[in-house]
Amino acid sequence: MSKEIIFNCTEYETRIAILEDRKLSNLYVERIDGRSIAGNIYKGKVVRIVPGIQAAFVDIGLERTAFLYVADADHEISEEIDLFTNGEDSPIEYAPRNYTRPMGDKLKEGQEILVQVSKEPIGTKGARVTMDISLPGRTLVLMPTSHHIGVSRRIADGGERERLREIIERLHPEEYGFIARTASEGKQEAEIKGDFDYLCKLWNTIKQNEQRTGAPGLVHRELCMTLRAIRDLYTEDVERIVIDSEEEYKKAIDFINSFMPYMTYLVDLYRNTGPIFDHFGIELDISKMLHRKVWLKSGGYIVIEETEALCTIDVNTGKYVGKKNMEETILKTNMEAVKEIAYQLPVRNIGGIIIIDFIDMELETNREKVFDALNAEMEKDRSKTNIQKISGLGLIEMTRQRRKKSLSDTMCETCPHCSGMGKVKSKASVCYEIFREVERKAAYDTAETFCVLVHPEVAQLLLEDENNLLKKLEKKLARKVMVETDNDFHQETFKIVPMQ
Repeated sequence: MSKEIIFNCTEYETRIAILEDRKLSNLYVERIDGRSIAGNIYKGKVVRIVPGIQAAFVDIGLERTAFLYVADADHEISEEIDLFTNGEDSPIEYAPRNYTRPMGDKLKEGQEILVQVSKEPIGTKGARVTMDISLPGRTLVLMPTSHHIGVSRRIADGGERERLREIIERLHPEEYGFIARTASEGKQEAEIKGDFDYLCKLWNTIKQNEQRTGAPGLVHRELCMTLRAIRDLYTEDVERIVIDSEEEYKKAIDFINSFMPYMTYLVDLYRNTGPIFDHFGIELDISKMLHRKVWLKSGGYIVIEETEALCTIDVNTGKYVGKKNMEETILKTNMEAVKEIAYQLPVRNIGGIIIIDFIDMELETNREKVFDALNAEMEKDRSKTNIQKISGLGLIEMTRQRRKKSLSDTMCETCPHCSGMGKVKSKASVCYEIFREVERKAAYDTAETFCVLVHPEVAQLLLEDENNLLKKLEKKLARKVMVETDNDFHQETFKIVPMQ
């Protein structure tokens, strides 16, 4: 499979696309006003401890206080290492934590602590932070607050796992913990040692910065998105990296020469005149990613609806009528939907609770086929997923690890007219609201005439289909009601002006 990483870097936005066989498989977007803070390390101050949820709120200098859960307040290895790749290098072996001590025994209000952002602020929620600091390099992750040695779960070969463990044990100081990342597989000890020395030096610098920084304050900023992506997204099957900014290209080359000189030949500077995402056909794919409806090859389709609480996906046969019988038609549509859903979730970066409404299948064997297929497809996903069996209603409940905003949250904003409902009031509903509001005003205002300013289409309805009701209202109130249009008004907007 041909794999490429395409960088579109501007002063206002950085976009990174992963292409597999020229098809968009992952997209990362970071804007100048929303630069990622995941991985940043802060000197924070505990402002409130909430015993009821065993958590603390920590001021780290951002608009909203950060959330620190009791499980993240222990200096032991976390179950996940939050990297660009959403935790793919989490260790599979770690000491189980003891959470019996309440948060109030671990921290006190006003206490200054060193924390790292493990989850971006999303919606109205502040950042989630941890006291388990982790510093990712190319081949290793340094955990200065732990003594654990681990190996990436994606390295399956037992002999290779043992080799890497032995290298780390020879290198690592007793007071630090390390994890061998997926990229360490097959690497020589000298290369791993280079990463080891860099991370130890980085941690010493962070400790010095901590002494000089007041709380709340930033102690260490993670790498910029370009370098973070090269560090975390490059794998052995990447055939080419293309960057359209000369400045970012130079940064990338300097970084690669220092840490990954063996892959310098893979990096190209894009020199064509047209936009890089247009050249690779990515821009069209992105526009499709923002649509609710996604068509399947057979003629069926899925509808993806994101809300603050969860994401729902509805599967429909659409234009597909099948060739033999209804059950076969439904099974084929559901199986096609499985592949598309497994593709759409990572590309759109949808996480949290996900409910999939497959078309009802009568045969238990078919339900098992769809469930097994979804499990198999989601195993390819870098983010952790937990999938429940198909319920009696034909629903699958699943969760997908979420670390940052979805693509729609990054690129879109809530409609100011419908406030996220996806619908607006009908013109008739607005007319009846106007009638009620005129009656309210007439109850205390002595004006003989009321001028109603409305959207042109609402005005047309008032003066045509609803004109009889308008005349009856004038008769009832013994007042004159004039209708005027305002092209700048939204369909739901109206204004009633008393006139003497």
